[in-house]
Amino acid sequence: MPHLPPDNVVSITSSRPKVLEFFAGVGLARLGLERSGFRVAWANDYEPDKHAMYSAHFRDEELGCEHTFELGDVFAVDRAAIPLDASLAWGSSPCTDLSLAGSRGGIRAGESNAFWGFVDVLRDLGSNRPDVTVLENVVGLATSHGGDDLAAAIRAFNDLGYSVDVVVLDARRFIPQSRPRLFLVGAQNPPETTTISDPELRPDFLSWVFNDETLRTHQMELPKLPVPLTTGLDEYVETMPLADERWWDKDRTEAFVQSLSPIQAARLRTLRSASGVTYRTAYRRTRNGVATWEVRPDDISGCLRTARGGSSKQAVVRVGNKRVQVRWMTPLEYARLMGAQDYNLVGARTNQALFAFGDAVAVPAVEWLGKHYLMPLVKGLSTARSTVASVV
Repeated sequence: MPHLPPDNVVSITSSRPKVLEFFAGVGLARLGLERSGFRVAWANDYEPDKHAMYSAHFRDEELGCEHTFELGDVFAVDRAAIPLDASLAWGSSPCTDLSLAGSRGGIRAGESNAFWGFVDVLRDLGSNRPDVTVLENVVGLATSHGGDDLAAAIRAFNDLGYSVDVVVLDARRFIPQSRPRLFLVGAQNPPETTTISDPELRPDFLSWVFNDETLRTHQMELPKLPVPLTTGLDEYVETMPLADERWWDKDRTEAFVQSLSPIQAARLRTLRSASGVTYRTAYRRTRNGVATWEVRPDDISGCLRTARGGSSKQAVVRVGNKRVQVRWMTPLEYARLMGAQDYNLVGARTNQALFAFGDAVAVPAVEWLGKHYLMPLVKGLSTARSTVASVV
């Protein structure tokens, strides 16, 4: 189903605070931000396939929405085309060199070096840079190079006049997918608070950030997080006939079962002998040079990842009533598990969609952050600025 403005074209292009969306991908951050009351007025990404999906879903030109998408390298962004009245700059920079599953080269290596292009653009905006900025990335950023990369990112924002808060949100608190992510929220002159928020937002492994006197940081008061989900995958699985050709044949399914460890094989046998149907997800991993499958023990999805070479794609296991069936997860299931159930997938190739969603941020996590943190912060800073202006 194509994207439609949350209310109507008029409202979304007038009173809502404007956002600059860096590393936009297919626009999942945009979905979450717009659900929380913002309006994305400008976006940038360098991948044509993602841009194609973004354009097909949002249809800004067709709907008459005021929006600019600049396709290209973030280091080469046209500064003159960027709106100068944006309240928020969002950046979901590449995690390739920060992820525990990646090279761990760091924030100055490979694709992850693009973060500095984001910083350069904000610097060049000068006094017109937004009051609030967000960097979203994998939790691995917190430990990359012993924490030096996270400190470097915070200092980069400090140099631009932002105080920085750091929080962790797992998509599992909103949808049945285990997907923890780190959010750096930079604010110009943030409000002071003495109230301690839910400690799960700022786990112990982040305590050094707020104790480092060389870093300018703050902690915004936030509500308690929802309890992590432990069930619900079956509601997100795409319904299809048992005879559908996407289910693997008997030989391939048997090879899947035979690759399981004794513990996992026993678990699968128990589920198989039970009455009724249960769904699980599975990843193929290489252990000692041998490809093996690992099935999650719980009723949620593992973290969706980019589908490169097939090894990181996630499979769906349908088990019960003395039967086991396996197939690759579909683009619709990826979309649902990212909180983008209504995303327009018409015309998108399977691997194109899997890669795009596996490389994105979960919509409900952005929406929660937008409603409880970013919107109150933006409004508070705007009010404070107006008050100062009236006094002067």
